[in-house]
This record gives sequence, C-alpha cells and structure tokens, in this order.
Amino acid sequence: MRQPLVFAGLAVLPLAFLAARAPAQEASAPTFGSRLDLVNVTLTVRDAQGRLVPDLALEDFAIYEDGKLQKPQVFGSPAMYGGEVPIEDENYAVNLGLLLDTSESMLKELRLSKEAATRFLENIPRARDLLTIFFDQDIRISRYNSENQQGLYQRIMETKGSGNTALYDAIAVYLSRVADTPGRCVLVVLTDGEDTTSATSLSDLLNLVRASRATIYPVAFAGSYSVGTSKAMSARSVLNQLAEMSGGAVYAPGASRDLASVYSAILSELKAQYVVGYVPDSAKPDGKFRRLKVELLRSGLRVRHRQGYLVPRPD
Repeated sequence: MRQPLVFAGLAVLPLAFLAARAPAQEASAPTFGSRLDLVNVTLTVRDAQGRLVPDLALEDFAIYEDGKLQKPQVFGSPAMYGGEVPIEDENYAVNLGLLLDTSESMLKELRLSKEAATRFLENIPRARDLLTIFFDQDIRISRYNSENQQGLYQRIMETKGSGNTALYDAIAVYLSRVADTPGRCVLVVLTDGEDTTSATSLSDLLNLVRASRATIYPVAFAGSYSVGTSKAMSARSVLNQLAEMSGGAVYAPGASRDLASVYSAILSELKAQYVVGYVPDSAKPDGKFRRLKVELLRSGLRVRHRQGYLVPRPD
C-alpha cells in the first residue's frame, strides 16, 4: 500500500484518493473568476515577427462565445500598469503554480530542472499567491505569498529524485486548488512529460484543463527517453496539448545556457498579457463546453488564448 502523502508538513490521504477527489472538485467548481457569471479570458498578442504587442485597447478585441459576439465588462492590459504585474487587481494579478517533477525518470535532468525553478522564482514579478508542488509517486504541496518565499530556494536545491511519476495527478490537484481563485492562474510545469502511476487518466486531465482558467507553461526536459523515440514523442505531445488547450506554450531547454531565455520568455508574456471579461448571454449551467474565439481588429496580429471553458452543472 502506498505511503500517506506529506502535505505542507502534515500526513494526509493516499495519493490515489486525493487525485480521485481533486477532479471531482474541479469539475463542479466555478471556473469564471470572482463572479459566477463572469468569464475572464487571458490573451497573449504577437505581431507577424513574433514580438509581443502590449499597447492594445479594449476596442481592439472582439470576443465570441460559440460564435456569438460578447460585450466585454472587464479589461486589464499592460499599459494600465506600466508593464508591471499588480497584486491588488483581482482580475489581473498573477497566482503562480510551480510543479517540479522529482521522479526517477528526471534524475539526469534534475540539476537543470532545479536550476530552472530557482532562476524563474528569482525573476518572477510579485505573485499574489505561489503554490508549489513537488511530485514523483507522491505529491508534496506548499503555499507561499510574496513575502515568505525565501525558504523555498533551499527546499528546491535539496530535492532528490526517485520513484514513479504522478504528473497527471499533480496537475489535477493544482487545478482543483485554484478553481475559485480570482486573477490569472499561471502554471509552470518542469517535467519530461512522462506519467507512470497517476489515478487520473489523460482524458480526465484534459477535461480538467478545459474547465480551468489556468494557463499552462510546460518546461520540457528530455528525461530518460531518447530523443525521437515513440515514448519521448508521446510525452511531448501531452505537454503540447496542455499548453495549446490552456493558451500557454512549451519550452525545451537543452542546457543551462538555455534557461535564461526560457524564464525570460514566460515572464515577458505575463507582463504583456491582457485580460478580457464578459458575462455570457447564456449562463445556463448545463455542463457543456463553450468555445471561445478572439479576433483582433488591428491587422497583422495574432492572439493566443484558451480554447474555451466548461460550464459547471448545478450539482
């Protein structure tokens, strides 16, 4: 029988039970932000050369739900905060999740992964909330705010790798934890994409991502798989799906020298993102997936955002 998890210093229920409960909570929880009927959409805009575009106004966006034009009621932009990330604005503030894969398959990459995690934390703008999850066959969770993150660096550097990989369970637990959290939820996952022991299936995980507002940025490492093998390609495909579905992006550092460009790219996106919120014309709690489409009224630009959201059922 698997040993109980360590959760913020306390013994808790076994992983299989926790993972099984997390999807149930997530699927039935509101996914809209601070109001039940408000849908907030995080947008990343780039020009034809791939450069971030931080100077758009609300009038430059047209947002559609299931093909029907919506009327925006909430707007947050880089220009409103001078390119900074505030913690006071409940719609625009960043809530950061950092998932660190410490399983046996990451042993060869663990030094690089830990270096990536610490460098990212050193450079991240102030997050209103920071949830860290170390996972192998078990999940260990800690929560920090912007004032008490110092002890986290030592914990990261002292981490040792072992055991199987519960990647899907770890992401599911994070998503359930931030289901009711207002603001932007940003999840950075440092992993090789392998999963060997989760109670959560891939299809269930993808449904949880559809139901969540979290934007997922996988930082993909080679792990124990040889590049180009079917297992390596399958693991990378999962990470690509998570990023595309949530409006994020995948980064793949090959060496320590690549880390600066990885965290710089993610941080640049966070500082240049927009948030557009609206109350849908039809807020019927039918459990259906609502597809989102955002058009830009300036030519030559492209926008990235989550594909849609899952409406919770009344129960």
